[in-house]
Amino acid sequence: MEETRRRPNARGKGELLREEIVTAAVRMLDELADDEALSLRAVAREVSIAATSVYLHFPDRDALVLAAMQRCHEELVRTGDAAAAAAPDPAAALRARILAQAEWAREHSGLYKVLHESKVHRRLGMPFKEVMVARTTEAVQACMDAGVAPAGDAATVAIDLRTAVNGMLAQRINEPDLPWPPAVEQLDRFLAKLVGLRL
Repeated sequence: MEETRRRPNARGKGELLREEIVTAAVRMLDELADDEALSLRAVAREVSIAATSVYLHFPDRDALVLAAMQRCHEELVRTGDAAAAAAPDPAAALRARILAQAEWAREHSGLYKVLHESKVHRRLGMPFKEVMVARTTEAVQACMDAGVAPAGDAATVAIDLRTAVNGMLAQRINEPDLPWPPAVEQLDRFLAKLVGLRL
């Protein structure tokens, strides 16, 4: 059987190929749920290009995984921003942001797992994650400023909240057969106990 070859991008369109490679990597990582299982050759096959073409854009597998995770994180932030923007008040906005994050993790459990458990994270770091920390801190501070949460150190409260939410989502992904309570109820308890919201 003849191997299907993709039509090459026009001259000067190399950035389009880079985007195709990242898109393929994102799709494959969601299925694999493990960045160590991803290979550049497999990604090249998915895009129907020679493996050497991948190396023109990414020096190694770690660099590609990092680019894929940055795209996922940006999507996760946008999802939370959109949910928060539609909420009527600071407490509802923080809750909407957290619920949107949980829904994204449910729909993309493989990507969420890689985003938080990747060995690339330990080797290279993922500084783009600071955006999510900042968004959560700002949302907690807005609740404090509005008087719907007790005054305190918003950064500390945000870290506690993110730790609880990320831990809960990771456990649900890694141990799906445990008798989990409804996710919304568990998240609301975090917001009540850690932030002090009255829901």
